[in-house]
Amino acid sequence: MNTTIRAESRDSAHDFWNDHATIVPRDAAGSVLHGFAVLHSGTFAEMVRLMGRMPEADRAELIIEKSGDRNYGPAEAVALFKRDDFPL
Repeated sequence: MNTTIRAESRDSAHDFWNDHATIVPRDAAGSVLHGFAVLHSGTFAEMVRLMGRMPEADRAELIIEKSGDRNYGPAEAVALFKRDDFPL
């Protein structure tokens, strides 16, 4: 896929990690007022890094909400954090 600016190709891996994401309590995920429950906000990579570095007990009841209506639980976040292609 090409962008229209200078005909540069898109880097889908870069886009994936740089999408906007938030960390919310599990019980607030997907609710109408979940915006008021946001604990952390930033890029998807930043939120994965934050959850990956948390003690297991602290992340147990948290969810990452990524742009595009995709939620990642603690186990998925840790698995992403440990991937070889995770941005440093």
